[in-house]
Amino acid sequence: MPSKHTARLSALTVAAVCSAVSTVLVTAPAQADAAPRAGSVRIHDIQGSTRISPLAGQQVADVPGIVTGVRTYGSSRGFWFQDTRPDDDPATSEGVFVFTSTTPTVAVGDSVTVSGTVAEYVPGGASSGNQSLTQISRPTVTVLSSGNAVPAAKVIDARSVPSAYAPEGDPAAGGSVNGLTLRPKKYALDFYESLEGMNVEVADARVVTATDPYTELWVTVKPWENRTWRGATVYGSYEDQNTGRLQIQSLGAAADFPDANVGDALKGRTEGPLDYSQYGGYTLVANQLGELRSGGLERERTRKQLSGELAVATYNVENLDPSDSTFAAHAAAIVDNLRSPDIVALEEIQDDDGATDSGVVDADVTVEKLIGAIEAAGGPAYEWRSISPEDKADGGEPGGNIRQVFLFDPERVSFTDRAGGDATTAVGVRKVRGEARLTASPGRIDPADAAWENSRKPLVGEFVFRGETVFVVANHFASKGGDQPLHSPYQPQTRSSETQRHLQASAVNTFVKQILKAQKNADVVVLGDINDFEFSRTTQLLEKDGALWSAIKSLPRSERYTYTYQGNAQVLDQILVSPSIRWSLGRSYDSVHINSEFHDQISDHDPQVLRFRP
Repeated sequence: MPSKHTARLSALTVAAVCSAVSTVLVTAPAQADAAPRAGSVRIHDIQGSTRISPLAGQQVADVPGIVTGVRTYGSSRGFWFQDTRPDDDPATSEGVFVFTSTTPTVAVGDSVTVSGTVAEYVPGGASSGNQSLTQISRPTVTVLSSGNAVPAAKVIDARSVPSAYAPEGDPAAGGSVNGLTLRPKKYALDFYESLEGMNVEVADARVVTATDPYTELWVTVKPWENRTWRGATVYGSYEDQNTGRLQIQSLGAAADFPDANVGDALKGRTEGPLDYSQYGGYTLVANQLGELRSGGLERERTRKQLSGELAVATYNVENLDPSDSTFAAHAAAIVDNLRSPDIVALEEIQDDDGATDSGVVDADVTVEKLIGAIEAAGGPAYEWRSISPEDKADGGEPGGNIRQVFLFDPERVSFTDRAGGDATTAVGVRKVRGEARLTASPGRIDPADAAWENSRKPLVGEFVFRGETVFVVANHFASKGGDQPLHSPYQPQTRSSETQRHLQASAVNTFVKQILKAQKNADVVVLGDINDFEFSRTTQLLEKDGALWSAIKSLPRSERYTYTYQGNAQVLDQILVSPSIRWSLGRSYDSVHINSEFHDQISDHDPQVLRFRP
């Protein structure tokens, strides 16, 4: 994935709303009922029974309700109000957001009437793949009285949220669900949409994604839905999206928002309007937050490899450059939590001046600083190998020139250097006395192939452990940027980024087969940030014809995750192995949870460790 920080530079946040919410005027569906006569419009008439208001683009006058929440910060200022006389249709919401653009002058509990234009706004713009949010814009607001009771919050819990996630979109509408009548008792997304803008509450909700830099977290209202023993919720298939997930923001001061980890809980009631965010979809924007109760989660520590075991790890260090303050923390993670693996494949090592677009591509300063920090933490004096990319040719943060790097402990393993590898030369395989050998070590897999355009090229190295050769391929596949979100109006959503990863997986699989053709029993380890799930087509293409097998599948399903995103604990980082390693005795695998579940993470990825006897 793209870094959560770089991907959210324009995010709608609790502390400050930096991104403009794009205005998309959506006309009412042709089959919509005639608009109510002037002066008789209620909020449920505005919301209608589909995702798009039947009154979109029309003027409404003197719509009554009680103010349930006020947003005074950022560019999406306004307030929510709710009708105290609901209709009997469960598909029509009784609340709506009023976009004022300036700081609202109303207060929670005010009885108001609102006149203005009904509009549909798509957070992030029409190309974002997000749903639209029904709003009243350019409002005229009249306060009738103050201090009124707020309508009772609608309870969101395991009983009220359906187990099915979303209906299948209308093929005639390009797969969109926007024109479909909501069925809130059958589909979770319909249920949440039927409450859009209303006052809602959750109780005693467990945190399933930690507080992030944007002052938001995720909880689940379904405590046993794909639960891990550490408190996360596992995303185990495209058909099981985890319907109990809900994002929590706050209408209060950012400083008062809790620093929560996975497994913590918001005890008591968390109550406020149900909004829809560019990043995460349906969001409870709280007037009242439950009390944070710690779940006592601790960072994991894997076991030390035995003398006859080779320990190989992958670790995405999230755009590490010399100016960062995280070197000591990363070093401690490698030494104390990973127990100083013999080989570490690092992803997202930036060049020596970081994101500065200066033409610098080498990363000697970055890597040597990390190695020095590891030694200072009591770890080995690692040596390293890598190949600098061409300037701005491998994607990532502009100017950063991220690449993969091998660290290895020379007291335990040796690296076979073979000249010829550079940014543009393809590494090959040849057979020498019945054994596979790389034509260059380190080398890169077919860097001119279109599969690697604006993406990291795989780094290949030849190592020797106790007299046995081991081939290691370090990867950082194309990100998921551009995919429609799970909560998209297009169901099932389109995962457009897969196309490049499929090409990349096929290229790596082909290269591994070249090694295995030269030496059937060769030990090959393919690892890194694959940016795709263990059940994905990308993984299937890597594993094609039995050339590789993803070792994270040796773990119980409840332990298969390396990254936590929008309430789903999922696999992005993988270590795949050739048959000789897969079927070896004593092989062990560990996803070491030190980052993804914690609010004070130093990377958004958890490292992975494989131990085996070559």
